[in-house]
Amino acid sequence: MATLARAQANLGAQVTVLCVNHERSGRDVTWSGLAPTGTRVETQDRVLVVRLGRLASVAKLDVCAGLVGFFGRLRKSPPDIVHLHVPNPTMLLALATAPIPAPLIVTYHSDIVLQRLRAAALHVFERRVLGRAARILCTSPKYAEGSTELSRYRRRVEVLPFGIDLEPYVSPSPAALAERDRLLRAHGSPLWLCVGRLVYYKGLKNAVAALPHVPGKLLMVGTGPLRGPIERQASALGVAQRIVWLDRVSPVELQGAYRAATALWFPSNARSEAFGLVQVEAMASGCPVINTAISHSGVSWVSSHGESGLTIPVDDPAALARAARLLATDHELRDRLAAGAVRRATTEFDHRVMARRSLALYEEVMTPGAEPYALETS
Repeated sequence: MATLARAQANLGAQVTVLCVNHERSGRDVTWSGLAPTGTRVETQDRVLVVRLGRLASVAKLDVCAGLVGFFGRLRKSPPDIVHLHVPNPTMLLALATAPIPAPLIVTYHSDIVLQRLRAAALHVFERRVLGRAARILCTSPKYAEGSTELSRYRRRVEVLPFGIDLEPYVSPSPAALAERDRLLRAHGSPLWLCVGRLVYYKGLKNAVAALPHVPGKLLMVGTGPLRGPIERQASALGVAQRIVWLDRVSPVELQGAYRAATALWFPSNARSEAFGLVQVEAMASGCPVINTAISHSGVSWVSSHGESGLTIPVDDPAALARAARLLATDHELRDRLAAGAVRRATTEFDHRVMARRSLALYEEVMTPGAEPYALETS
């Protein structure tokens, strides 16, 4: 959202971001339910950012007393567009219970897949807000096709893929190239890379299970609750010494890792993985992606099989190993996919492309005679 707001502002839009302040005394208190915070207002890269203070947080719902006053002021001086990103319980409830002072756009990042009780509790509010939306933006055509909830609003669903600032990946700094060289000297080639939180839907158990059947080392970048189980699995398979753990890395270090890697392994195995932005970072770096064919997820759409990488079945370590061995030995194929990855990233996933597409959608919605905001049930 920050990337979108900055890019829109650079194109001349006046953008205000409303979010919750999750910082207290310089410390991130997102997951500390009883840690209140204060309201902060600041300008970043031409974007006005209002970080509302919260009283507490319960089941990912931030209780913000300032929301009522903010929407009151908004009604007195309404914007041209209100753009909500979901899942987002706090702002979803606010917009479900307050009059919306302008046409509403909703970016639908993902269905709530695992937290079914939470999803059921929010369902009535989500439908109320989606029913009011002029457009509902999904990040890939495959995800839109597979979402039961989005099927209710089919005629108002449009695809707006995520975009990022690709420049540091397409044109890496000398420091990033030096980090690439350091990694290759330290670990050799082939060098495989996984980037992301160590959580269930990343499917990292399949990466570890594939490692005994491929040459080289695996860089594992990320933290999360599954670090212990993954380490135990690696020890049991005799590959613990071939995994290099990088818990937290700087942007320059990550850019160097993409440049050093033979391929990004992206073995996610659930629709909670709706897109996979790290795929775009890898692609822009000229690093092919080995991803998975998750049903009705955008993962295999972001990096396309045979164009920017290889796509394998879900939860299939043997297929992952075969794809990796192919890229390690067929240098012509690897080079062709690397070039295709850069082309696809710069064509579809640049932040300026995303911003221009979003502003065109805003203009369409603001045009007199645009489709009314009525609930669709077909």
